[in-house]
Amino acid sequence: MEEFVRAVEATLFASATPLSPEDIAEYAGEGDVGAALAQLAEHYAGRGLELVERGGRWHFQTAPDLAHLLRRTREEPRRLSRAATETLAIIAYHEPVSRAEIEAIRGVQISKGTIDVLMDAGWVRAAGRREGPGRPLLYATTAEFLSHFGLGSRRDLPGIDDLKAAGLLDPLDEGSLQLQLESGDEED
Repeated sequence: MEEFVRAVEATLFASATPLSPEDIAEYAGEGDVGAALAQLAEHYAGRGLELVERGGRWHFQTAPDLAHLLRRTREEPRRLSRAATETLAIIAYHEPVSRAEIEAIRGVQISKGTIDVLMDAGWVRAAGRREGPGRPLLYATTAEFLSHFGLGSRRDLPGIDDLKAAGLLDPLDEGSLQLQLESGDEED
């Protein structure tokens, strides 16, 4: 078992992207991947690196309390526009969702470039087509979105009470957001 755990550890260290248990098994060979991941997660807990699972994929990351040490060498990402931020939130809470549905929720048209920016960031993907007139393209979030925002799954997205507590809701926005969240719950 110890050799298999070492093989899983080496596979995760060498990978440039998070890996699913199936991907790990392809590289590490025969063995209980789940048990090896649990053993490694326990071993790295509280260290400078941690083994984490995001969206069903595993990877090593810097411990959150040490991330500030690396910020000065890290390239600062470009901030998303308000339109892109709103579009990303709509997709995350309502996926799969079409462009027309995004526009209906936002109340304004979105440019093709807005979704392109989100797709280029790796946070949004095409998720098929809706059966119906015109067969519109549907959009959904990706595993990279979950990983970037530190979410295990979409269920970990903040609810309305979390957003209020963080001071991220204007009183005028609150009623409209509640309606949007409730309409998204009906679709799931």
